[in-house]
Amino acid sequence: MRTMDADVVVIGGGATGAGVVRDVAMRGYRAVLLDKADLGQGTTGRYHGLLHSGGRYVVSDPGSATECAEENAIVTRIHADAVEKTGGLFVVTPEDDLEFSDQWIEGARKSKVPFEEISTAEALRREPRVNPGIKRAFAVQDGSVDGWQMVWGAAHSAIEYGAKVMTYTAVTEIIREGDQITAVVAHDLKHDEQIRIDCKFVINTAGPWAGRIAELVGCHDVDVVPGRGIMIAMNHRLVNTVVNRCIYPTDGDILVPVHTVSIIGTTDVKADDPERLSIPRNEVQQMLDSGEALVPGFREARAVHAWAGARPLFKDKRVAATDTRHMSRGMSILDHGSRDGVNGIVSIIGGKLTTYRLMAQNVVDVMCEQLGDDRPCRTAEEAVPGSTVGKNYLITHRLGENEERRASTGLVRGGDPEAVPMSEKLDDQIICECELMSRKMFTDLLAEQPDATFDDLRRQLRLGMGPCQGGFCSMRATGVAVEEGNIDAERATGLLRLFLKNRWIGLWPILYGEQVRQTVLDDWIFQGTFDVEHLPTPQQEVEL
Repeated sequence: MRTMDADVVVIGGGATGAGVVRDVAMRGYRAVLLDKADLGQGTTGRYHGLLHSGGRYVVSDPGSATECAEENAIVTRIHADAVEKTGGLFVVTPEDDLEFSDQWIEGARKSKVPFEEISTAEALRREPRVNPGIKRAFAVQDGSVDGWQMVWGAAHSAIEYGAKVMTYTAVTEIIREGDQITAVVAHDLKHDEQIRIDCKFVINTAGPWAGRIAELVGCHDVDVVPGRGIMIAMNHRLVNTVVNRCIYPTDGDILVPVHTVSIIGTTDVKADDPERLSIPRNEVQQMLDSGEALVPGFREARAVHAWAGARPLFKDKRVAATDTRHMSRGMSILDHGSRDGVNGIVSIIGGKLTTYRLMAQNVVDVMCEQLGDDRPCRTAEEAVPGSTVGKNYLITHRLGENEERRASTGLVRGGDPEAVPMSEKLDDQIICECELMSRKMFTDLLAEQPDATFDDLRRQLRLGMGPCQGGFCSMRATGVAVEEGNIDAERATGLLRLFLKNRWIGLWPILYGEQVRQTVLDDWIFQGTFDVEHLPTPQQEVEL
């Protein structure tokens, strides 16, 4: 068993975990982040891409609305490369109750969410596709954010401050001596190695899996309810502004422009297991119907991918909630010392991606208080490395910029206009036309992360996330990886099969219309031309 020493072990590599390990490292602690999968592979990577203005919660959860409004400005500043300042609209569609808009205004004022009422004509000028029958409109400061880019930016920041970020490392045991946590034992899944990390403190940021982590130290009543929500990406930007229905939060009431697509979301249904989230066809149809209320003709656009995420909702036994839609979206910090008699561990559950930094600040403040340390938080003051020095490999699509500016700055990688000059982009081979991923971007990241799966690289490069869903680019990327000598042909086939399998999960629920034609074409390519089912594969098929 390999051994390590740390002051703090953070369990869970979503947005909250990345924010916590960054905060802990910036306060001078030796920190280690563990996740059983890749960064942002859970809830963080399975949402609709909305950077909340707070407008959604001004009636249902005013406290969360205020937090969102405040953190929106901070996240936009410290993650400039991951955020697109699209702006947002709340509109009263012909199907909505006009009286609710008066409650919305009162709630926005009380919760200090910036807004401006604009004429319906102005709203339609800004977004011509929006339902022409809207009865009222409000402009807010919504935006869209690339969750993976944000998480990797926070992780790079933590690493620069000395933290270790260990993915595909599953926690198997948390050791305590009496009532004090002393170590964490984990299994390195890729190298089949046991690791013991001696530590002073553990912060549980495992999201929907937080209850399972708490059970490892004997805390059996941490009831985390996975709230399953499905989302659908349409094949182009139907809007360039986040468009919300001005109603009490419900299913399918948000349309978010993210990169080159539009995402409609979301349902909210209690799930039994965050590992197995279904995408029912009836809910897909429900989302498409909801899209029609916002943008007439919505169904005529091609749906390219559907997915499901699990919100980690803390079930407070003191509060009655009939369903997940009515469970609090606010953050809950559980001090297991005072709550369960186990010192050296706290759990944080709930919250939203928009408030990830504030969640981290609050839970690390609790830890510092318990340790008797006076180390103030600085995460709101300093931008992450990806926003300033191009440490991240993602392309950000600034579709709202004019062509002159885009031509002069080039395509932006990691927020640095000089990172990928246009001349270099034109000279380099393009592997994925949909997302403008070049060969060099792919090979550089593959060299940096030689054990990565193609899905790991997808989360950082957006490989296969465009309209063809990997139909053309995945085979090119596989060939390039073999040609570069990173992997042999058998492992490449295993990785390709896994990539296509994971893409298929989000395709089968939306097989209708033009998407059927695209899927059949992809099938002809892989089964007819390349015969992937009969290519040599590793003795043990790639699973990670």
